[in-house]
Amino acid sequence: MNKFMEVLENILMPVADKLNNNRYLTALRDGFMVALPLIIFGSIFVVIANFPFLDKIISKGAFETYQQMLGPASDATLSIMGLFVIMGIGYKLTQHYGLEAVYGGAVAIASFLILTPQTLENATGVIPTEVLGAKGMFLGIFTAFISAELYRFFVQKNWIIKMPPGVPDAVSKSFSALIPITFTLGAFLIVRIIFGFTSFDTVQNFIYTIIQQPLTHLGSGLTATIIAVLLIQIFWFFGLHGQIIVNSVFDPIWYALNDENLQAFKAGAGELPNVVTKQFVDSFLVGMGGSGMTLAVVILIFIIGKSRQTKELGKLGGPAGIFNVNEPIIFGLPIIMNPLILIPWLVAPVVVTLTTYFSMSWGLVPRPAGIIVPWTTPVILNGFLATGNAWQGAVLQAFNLGLVVCIWWPFLKLLDKNYYETEREDKTNEVKANQEKHQVLG
Repeated sequence: MNKFMEVLENILMPVADKLNNNRYLTALRDGFMVALPLIIFGSIFVVIANFPFLDKIISKGAFETYQQMLGPASDATLSIMGLFVIMGIGYKLTQHYGLEAVYGGAVAIASFLILTPQTLENATGVIPTEVLGAKGMFLGIFTAFISAELYRFFVQKNWIIKMPPGVPDAVSKSFSALIPITFTLGAFLIVRIIFGFTSFDTVQNFIYTIIQQPLTHLGSGLTATIIAVLLIQIFWFFGLHGQIIVNSVFDPIWYALNDENLQAFKAGAGELPNVVTKQFVDSFLVGMGGSGMTLAVVILIFIIGKSRQTKELGKLGGPAGIFNVNEPIIFGLPIIMNPLILIPWLVAPVVVTLTTYFSMSWGLVPRPAGIIVPWTTPVILNGFLATGNAWQGAVLQAFNLGLVVCIWWPFLKLLDKNYYETEREDKTNEVKANQEKHQVLG
């Protein structure tokens, strides 16, 4: 076991360190965080617009009017989430270089729009919302990275207009950004013109066909999902925030899959296209007490815990675990570098991934509806909302939680026994020491 852990540490730690410190992955992660409040806002109104049984209570016309009234909330956020992510990436990457970040965000959006088709059927000057969401996600990410780098290059080359002293700061900064922005946007305009002479017609079609579709297909598979889940667990075991590291790579794929499901759900499609989405991972794995589904550990502590250490940990980690915050368990049990719990820590998430995947693939449970449920939403309610207000999602979460409890039971019992025996031994030694002290004083 020790040799295995040493091999894992030697292989994974350098990789994790590089991923964690990579400026592009950091900007990508932070870019999604910028968009997250807007995405959650839109998701909340999707839930409200599709409240269960409402269509049975009011007339069909009233229900359609009700949905139309709430529709702009998601159309202006979820449907065009790519724009917010692009702005966030450009802003954060430019900020990393110590430059005026707001121009990095602005030039990223403008560059993306230059490359984006602006025709819809026979109408020109119209941008289809689908390319501002899932379909345009990968192009937007690449564009944000490249535009921020070009902007940085031109600024650091000092190709700027310097205004005389006394000019207001806002005006001076605006003119300083003029040439770098002009050259950056000019470069993207040239790219658009070149692609107009190819069979792809637009960069959007090229990226979607050559890169996004194959990667999305790969990322939606069971094997890739299990690998991602295992990496999250392994990184956490060595004290690294596995979710942040792995999500930096997989989030563009999972969000794109999520958006495809959302559009199908809003259109009233019978079966949604994807099983694996962002919410598949966040609700049915992370949404059960945090990474590793440690709410099951808290439940077990209250059932079988005898040692003082685990009992106190249960009291401390219980309230936080209900809202999917599990740092007290990860660092208090501890899970980090603890060989006694390595097996359940790795096995339980894989088992839950399998049960969730096949339950949804076989139609026993509705697939994630594309609704971004806030990550602090408690288990059961989380599954209900993530599947578009379906009771089967709540039942699946309860079933999975029971599975995790069963997997952890023998290992936690052994760990608790070790703690209990150590505490008894310490107490015995303390009593002996006190007795010896009294005898000496007497």
